[in-house]
Amino acid sequence: MRIKLRLVLLLLQLVALAAAKAPPSPVTEQILRKVAGSLQMYVDPLPRMPQIVGYRTQRGGAASVSLTIGMYQKTWKFHRDLPPTPVFVYGTSADAATFPGPTIIARHGVPLSVTWENNLPDRHILPFDLTIPTANPASGGVPTVVHLHGSVHPPQSDGSALAWFTAGFREVGPKWTQATYGYPNVQPPGNLWYHDHALGLTRANLLAGLLGAYVIEKPSVDDPLQLPCGDQYDLHLIIADRSFNVDGSLFMNSTGNNPSVHPQWQPEYFGEAITVNGKAWPYLNVKRRKYRFRILNSSNARYFRLALSNNLPFDVIGSDSSYLSSPVKTPTIILAPAEIADVVIDFSQSTTTSAELINDAPSPYPTGTVPGALDGKVMKFIILPCNPSDPPDNSTVPPKCVPYAGSTATGDVTKTRYITMYEYQSDAGTPTHLYINGLRFEDPATETPKSGTTELWHVINLTNDNHPLHIHLGMFQAIKVQELVDQATFKSCMTLQNDAVRCNVTAHAVGNVLPVADYEKTWKNVVKIEPGHTTTVVVAFKLVDTNQTYPFDASAEPGYVYHCHILDHEDNAMIRPLRLLP
Repeated sequence: MRIKLRLVLLLLQLVALAAAKAPPSPVTEQILRKVAGSLQMYVDPLPRMPQIVGYRTQRGGAASVSLTIGMYQKTWKFHRDLPPTPVFVYGTSADAATFPGPTIIARHGVPLSVTWENNLPDRHILPFDLTIPTANPASGGVPTVVHLHGSVHPPQSDGSALAWFTAGFREVGPKWTQATYGYPNVQPPGNLWYHDHALGLTRANLLAGLLGAYVIEKPSVDDPLQLPCGDQYDLHLIIADRSFNVDGSLFMNSTGNNPSVHPQWQPEYFGEAITVNGKAWPYLNVKRRKYRFRILNSSNARYFRLALSNNLPFDVIGSDSSYLSSPVKTPTIILAPAEIADVVIDFSQSTTTSAELINDAPSPYPTGTVPGALDGKVMKFIILPCNPSDPPDNSTVPPKCVPYAGSTATGDVTKTRYITMYEYQSDAGTPTHLYINGLRFEDPATETPKSGTTELWHVINLTNDNHPLHIHLGMFQAIKVQELVDQATFKSCMTLQNDAVRCNVTAHAVGNVLPVADYEKTWKNVVKIEPGHTTTVVVAFKLVDTNQTYPFDASAEPGYVYHCHILDHEDNAMIRPLRLLP
């Protein structure tokens, strides 16, 4: 009997040991959708991000200051009913750090110095893939580097993907030179944002939370517009899709679409929940008056086509970091990843007591899955009744904004270039990597514009996706989008020769012409590149409001880059160096 009992106990121990060593059940889309679907919408108020003023008042004017902003791991409540989520976030201290990070308010013409400190742990909270070009410190730690997106600044302060550093600068990348970055703030006033840019880790570091807003104010331009202002009526809406595990932690795939090639990398990340300012489907109480919203799509890959459920229009006054020449009234706005729309909504015109901000952009864009009950909703505005005690709304939607916005004259173009986007696939037809001009990031720069000049780029998209093309330092405008005919022949030639002129692109770029949206006709830092089309872009390597050259040496090391801002594409490896000549 004792022998039988011992055998039974031994058998139970072996079963328990086998169960303990069994791999965990994979996280499926159904589980992620169930977690997101369990979160009741519109129960959390929209957070207001803390603000840091990037200047000081001195004798009635503004003077320079120095800031120190760190990166920390902490937990964040994305929803009332979701357990706290481990995140990486920016802040002046661990207690003050938020998702998104604090909004930095800079003053035009007043330089700002920021020391970015990495206080992150030795291990990442998300998986990543070392089979793509990735910062990989020998002594451990999470590599980071900060890029001020849309800013005009010296190359040493650009946040090169190769200038990464770990906690305490214990280890640094090959292009790291300094701990403190200088932002001259010499460009036109507008909306920017800062985010991580470490080699091969951008998608993971942003997904973890390393992003925040940045505004350049210029009272002589801003004040006469009489736009809605003040903390109550001028708000940021930072949109980011995320998926959550049952325990509240952020989900990021740990298995690649081609695991024999890339064990973890996937071509796009689409979260099941839509967060705004760090809350899943929040609400905002608004008065029956005009509000200004600076809307940033900080998602890794998701596009948004935004509208209001009660059919109120958007009055768009700016796109990315620039005002428009005149406001544009539109019922919908399409925002690619990293794009910013500066809009006014007049809730006094509403016939309803609430309005949902909704989304109907397919994922991937433009031919993917249409949004459903979860990703088709963004947030809710609760429109309060009129209160006689409220002060009158003296804000306006100005008839004109800035005169330099629509300057797309091509008479001063010094060079024309052809830029081609490729997607490479496995035998099974799934993406393995993406290149620009068929070249790797580490290949020598082929785009070497002269500082102070204007160029014309014909950007050719030979993939099935729309790509948000982002350029560092320069500013650009799309002026023509033309369909490629007989694309199969052209693509076959380009695959062999990678030369648009030799492949007679002018004979193929003769199809239908798509309009450039009126609300994007200004100087931008992100341009949507339509699949199967050539998008002609004017690129200015100078200050577009004054037509002056940069007040620093833009030709210095480590240079700049341009890339697709679908972060999964950028990491593998739709990014190229950009080197300016003196």
